[in-house]
Amino acid sequence: MNKPKIVRPEESKPAHALWFDRKKYVTINFMVQKPKDVQVDIQPDKLILCCKNETDDVYYNELHFYDKVQIHDSRERVYDRTINVLLRKMKPDYAWPRLQKDPAKASWISVDFDNWRDWEHEEDEGKEEYDHYVDMIREMANSDKGEAPDMGDLSDSD
Repeated sequence: MNKPKIVRPEESKPAHALWFDRKKYVTINFMVQKPKDVQVDIQPDKLILCCKNETDDVYYNELHFYDKVQIHDSRERVYDRTINVLLRKMKPDYAWPRLQKDPAKASWISVDFDNWRDWEHEEDEGKEEYDHYVDMIREMANSDKGEAPDMGDLSDSD
């Protein structure tokens, strides 16, 4: 199933992105008010995002990752003011010093210091991340993203 290639629209600007690093995942939040016509293409080494906001401004971001990600375990979710992208690292337990391969800092990328943690020196950091991932999988199963993978006896029963 190939997605159509996302072509950069002529009148576009990059959406501001906040990112943070965890043991197994990198999270990016693209700050777009009431995003619509959202297209996200996650590839092993890059991400392309194209969307509009409530006033039909067009946003386009192309991002070459610092390291490879697992595309089948990476997801995006659209919220009222953000597009959240969860990228599963190919190499867990390896800190990304920056989001992009290119050491030159893009003006539209910032570190999300509210969510940033120095996880390399922490023990039980995976629980919160895992819970977030399980919630995301469940939410996707309830939307049009298809079936959730079987989590066996890991789901908490109400």
